[in-house]
Amino acid sequence: MSSIEEDLRILDHKLGQLRLAYDQYFLGARPREPRLLRQEVQKLVLTYSNQPITNTGLRFKFGSLCARYQAFKRQWEETLRKIEEGSYSRHRFKARLHAEESPGEAAPAPGPGKDRGTREAGSLFEAWVQARRSCGQEVESLSPERFEAQLRKQEAALRERLGGGDFRFRVVVEDGRPRLKAARLTGSG
Repeated sequence: MSSIEEDLRILDHKLGQLRLAYDQYFLGARPREPRLLRQEVQKLVLTYSNQPITNTGLRFKFGSLCARYQAFKRQWEETLRKIEEGSYSRHRFKARLHAEESPGEAAPAPGPGKDRGTREAGSLFEAWVQARRSCGQEVESLSPERFEAQLRKQEAALRERLGGGDFRFRVVVEDGRPRLKAARLTGSG
């Protein structure tokens, strides 16, 4: 009986930690989603979901913890979906704030075609470096020249696959990794 009680105390504590960790992640204070802690909580929930708890008080406490976890989980999944869609209000606010501070970096830069200016290419490179830093990846070996060559190569592959046109690139972070996303410019191709 005491081991179940202790495990439920641990589950309650870890659930509180997980809620705080997700709050920090959604506010931008944590670079990555707290997946390991979430897996630990999920494991404890599954362990006691599959075995009977004979003490009524402990069974009620476990049921309450499970309900809280499920409510948090729904909230987190909804917020993660909004972030992925780009409709999460806190992220839109931060993007606007960032755009006001340095307009060249927040806006997507056009692809590496002839008409792109040095300032736009530099701001896309800076956004790439910033995204890698925020994900905890090294940035010392990066160079604007190699980055520009990679963009040209990627744009050539897109033109071949999609049949020409000009593209605009932007830097996004997905699953804790920086990525370059391309969009065809309107009226091209």
